[in-house]
Amino acid sequence: MYSLNRWWDRYGLRLGLTALAVFVAWAIRHTSGAPVLEVYQVLAGPFVGTPNREQVLNIAQDEAVQQHITELESQNQMLRELISYQSDQSPEGKMAPVIGRSADQWWQQIIIQRGSNQGIQVNNLVASTGGLIGRVSHVTPNTSRVLLISDPASQIGAMVNRSRTMGYLRGQSESRAVLVFFDRFPDVRPGDVVSTSPLSQIMPAGFPIGRVESINNNTSPSPEAIIELSAPVSSLEWVVVYPNSKGQNAEILQESASPSEEDSTDTPSETLSSPSNSTNQN
Repeated sequence: MYSLNRWWDRYGLRLGLTALAVFVAWAIRHTSGAPVLEVYQVLAGPFVGTPNREQVLNIAQDEAVQQHITELESQNQMLRELISYQSDQSPEGKMAPVIGRSADQWWQQIIIQRGSNQGIQVNNLVASTGGLIGRVSHVTPNTSRVLLISDPASQIGAMVNRSRTMGYLRGQSESRAVLVFFDRFPDVRPGDVVSTSPLSQIMPAGFPIGRVESINNNTSPSPEAIIELSAPVSSLEWVVVYPNSKGQNAEILQESASPSEEDSTDTPSETLSSPSNSTNQN
């Protein structure tokens, strides 16, 4: 008993401090340090003080200014990329902000803040950084509606650049589209670049659309490929509108047709011819 008391007198304090340290560490771990933070706030409160209403407003204004600067820097970078893309394509393009896009027609159409007063016409090409996004389908004095290539109702002539294999592209209501080939055994590979077809009566040839993601040779009546669109159709804020002589010629032909031959849509339908067959497109 004497030996136990002597051992306790010698090591008891050390053992108690060790147990306390383990308990504190366990408590901090399981409470994420909340008790320590509360103790710190209580002790530091008299020295820090409570910010007044003016200080709170100044802090809020500073945060708002920083957020605005960040947004302006993002828009500036986007416009730089768009201007660079425009200069690579054609100096005749007109930049236009996107001002309308409904949730239920997100992949079908957009409204841009340019119209007939700014020289915009039906069937003008509309592009963004990366490639084609659609064509103008309706014009008012100061706004225009753009039919997106991601709309299932949009069908345009397309071509695989490497092999010159042709077909028509239809939208899928997403950032990918389907390219339906005219040939039964098309020469196409994943990664091939796809652009507008020279046989198109509405679109000028060679305008970039996207890249082949996959091919399905078992579809009927002809093979199909999934095309990943190169332009950011899902997140458009600014676009470039280009004049389109082919589209204007097609509109003149449409207006000269008899009422029974006219299409019921805002834009003329397109006919693409291949050596074996032809396909009608919107």
